[in-house]
Amino acid sequence: MKGLGIKVKDLIKVYRLGNVEIQALRGLGMSVKEGELISVIGPSGSGKTTLLNIVGGLDSATAGSVRVGETEVTTLDSSQLLEYRRRTVGHIFQTLNLIPTLSAAENVELSMIAMGISRQKRKERVRNLLDVVGLTPRTDHKPDELSGGEQQRVAIAAALANDAPVLLADEPTGELDSANAKIVVDYLMKVSQELGKTIVMVTHDSSVARVAHRILRIEDGMIKAALTPAQISEPAAAVSYVDQLRARVADMEIQLQKLDEDFRSGKIEGDEYTDKRQRFKQTKAGLEDELHRMGIVT
Repeated sequence: MKGLGIKVKDLIKVYRLGNVEIQALRGLGMSVKEGELISVIGPSGSGKTTLLNIVGGLDSATAGSVRVGETEVTTLDSSQLLEYRRRTVGHIFQTLNLIPTLSAAENVELSMIAMGISRQKRKERVRNLLDVVGLTPRTDHKPDELSGGEQQRVAIAAALANDAPVLLADEPTGELDSANAKIVVDYLMKVSQELGKTIVMVTHDSSVARVAHRILRIEDGMIKAALTPAQISEPAAAVSYVDQLRARVADMEIQLQKLDEDFRSGKIEGDEYTDKRQRFKQTKAGLEDELHRMGIVT
């Protein structure tokens, strides 16, 4: 299925953490054309991931509207949102959602099983998708037998499994070295160009952002500028690896706090809460371990 357009208007998101109110989005507006690849850049805590989660139906807006194709996402109920997430959006998360006991092919196939697709069609689509991301020789390898870049490419294939017209990528190269980051970004470009998918990619890395058709800069919960790749071709001083790690740790802490709040308010069930909290904690611990290995005290 070809990509869908995205229109976001006057989007507001307010979180309550105890007695503290945090306004993550402040009347944000943006438009994305069908089949367009855009990058969203901005400092940590500026609202990038919150925007992606609302567009992807993983979080609710406090006010404003999000339209993807002909679907008004902000008016969907929980069952409609589940169907929307299955059919319309593919997610590529900061924390890879790969099942460690399954092979690359099985991880890609998993979501198709939930959709009731026949075994023959599943197998054929898995072969095609792994070919698209250049992983045919690694079909039977489990995640711990793959490099970080290869794991992320499996995640891209999995996000495409149900032929979703929109892909949302949250820091898809955040934990990769520059060589693997380029490989992953090249495959996202291939998906955009050859399959016509609409892709919204959040990134801290200006070299990754420049592959997009347009770059949107978000600050303080609002889109402050729409840039062409040429306009950030000479980026300001690169953010150090240590600063990137610290920013990721801070993002994970915000996600954990929000998760606790959602559980207390009854927005998510215990099983989902436990699973997500474990993944966030593992990611945060891994980032902190990397800082410790570099002699940085967190």
